[in-house]
Amino acid sequence: MTASSGPRSRSEIRDYLVDRLNHALRRPEMFGGETALLLLLDHLVYAERQDEAWAEERQAMESRGAFTPTGVTGAFRALVPGAYQCGVASVYAEFVRARGWLQADRVLTADEHESMRQKLSTWVAQDRVLSEVLETFGPPSVLFGGNNPLYGKTLGYLTDQAKEPMLFFHLWNGTDPEAESTWPPIYDEPVLLAVRYGTGPFRDTFTFTPEGHKRRPEAG
Repeated sequence: MTASSGPRSRSEIRDYLVDRLNHALRRPEMFGGETALLLLLDHLVYAERQDEAWAEERQAMESRGAFTPTGVTGAFRALVPGAYQCGVASVYAEFVRARGWLQADRVLTADEHESMRQKLSTWVAQDRVLSEVLETFGPPSVLFGGNNPLYGKTLGYLTDQAKEPMLFFHLWNGTDPEAESTWPPIYDEPVLLAVRYGTGPFRDTFTFTPEGHKRRPEAG
């Protein structure tokens, strides 16, 4: 086997970084969490000469409360129990999508997306579980988190219009804070804590289910 000589081309490097970043977004805990996402983004924006766009996005994230001194992880800490890395990844995915780097498994039509939005205000007024989300809205455009049906995850839905914000369903499963063990989890499948949509102040983009209100760390 003869190795190719010379450095890799710009397009090869870009494609590799885009692929690695998309894998890390889908399985953030396997790749090292938020730190890994930041490193991959740093390399990709440098390779693509998008440093300024990323700097502007970071500033916007900070101004709306989506990025704290402890990163996006800190922004979620008062809203969702535990180290909610799949939710953290979904925030970075918004910038990745805006730059044309996010690889979607499904793209909704504008009508499908609008129908989802119209249903949500009443739909999340009662508690829901993962299977209900999938039965009602279909498979996500991007699944943040593993396929194991027991564990929490975030489901993201998007159209082909990059200016249309994504819709995110934040699902959780775990044990009560006073439990001695992290196994088994409370529920047979993850419960929906909140739906997130929009680009305003971070907390204002969340619509919580009753279970989501109950499990907000700051509520405790």
